[in-house]
Amino acid sequence: MCGIFGVLNYSDKKFVNKELLKESTKLLEHRGPDGEGFYFDDNNGVGLANRRLSIIDLETGDQPISNEDDSVWIVYNGELYNYQDLREFLVKKGHKFKTKSDTEVIVHAYEEFGIDCVKKFNGIFAFAIWDKKNHRLFLARDHFGVKPLYYYYDEERLIFASEIKAILK
Repeated sequence: MCGIFGVLNYSDKKFVNKELLKESTKLLEHRGPDGEGFYFDDNNGVGLANRRLSIIDLETGDQPISNEDDSVWIVYNGELYNYQDLREFLVKKGHKFKTKSDTEVIVHAYEEFGIDCVKKFNGIFAFAIWDKKNHRLFLARDHFGVKPLYYYYDEERLIFASEIKAILK
């Protein structure tokens, strides 16, 4: 179990309160006691956070994780059962991996298949991908909703998290 949290401010302000984002993420510490990570895109009003429970790729699997040119970023909670087969396919297609994690497989599958990448996944998951080139925040969860993903949005922002209490903060 991991915890994810993030915000996309799409108003003219595009300001992410980094301290508040970190405080909200702290509320998910019980979901991921092994570490935390943050990504901020100040130009586009994006903040992503992860609380990690290390299961796969203990040494290089810290999140958020990006693709090779840092244009696609992900925070993720879950387990892809078919990630090794997908990874093999993606390597053959020319994708370069810097970790052995299932998280990075999702990043490259998104690059290869776009939002249809979820059709390739066998597992339980909730994730958020920030695609800088397309100015797209893509949220998804597994087909049965095993991994939680809550969100709130209004005229100024979208906020998402693994637990509602982080959003309420």
